[in-house]
Amino acid sequence: MTILSKLFVGLVALIHSYILWFEMFAWIERGPRIFSSFPPELFAQTEVLAANQGLYNGFLAAGLLWSLFIKDPVWSRYIATFFFLCVIVAGAYGAFSVQPSIFFVQCVPAVFGLLCLFFARAVQK
Repeated sequence: MTILSKLFVGLVALIHSYILWFEMFAWIERGPRIFSSFPPELFAQTEVLAANQGLYNGFLAAGLLWSLFIKDPVWSRYIATFFFLCVIVAGAYGAFSVQPSIFFVQCVPAVFGLLCLFFARAVQK
C-alpha cells in the first residue's frame, strides 16, 4: 500500500472510530445535534439500537486498521479493499435510508481510499 492509501485507511478508520464513540457512548447528548431533523424524543428510545450500530462501525474501523498490520502487501490490499467496500455499502445505505449527508461523511473518503489502492496497484504493474 502507498502512503496515500494508508492515510485514507487511517482516516476512514478514524471516522468510524468516532462514529462508534458517538453512537455507543454519546447518542443522547450528540445525536440531536448531528441528526437535527429527527424528533428529540427519538434518541432516548433508540439508544440501544444506536449502540449496536456503533459496534458495527467499530468492526469496520478495526478491519481497516488490521489491514495496516498485515505484512503481505497483496493481502493487506485485499483486506483494505474489502473493508472500504463494506464502508461504501453501509454509507450508501445510510445516505439513502437515514440522511443524505452520510454519503459525504462515510462513502466519499472510502471511495477515495479505494481509488488510491487501485491506482497504486495499476502503477506497480
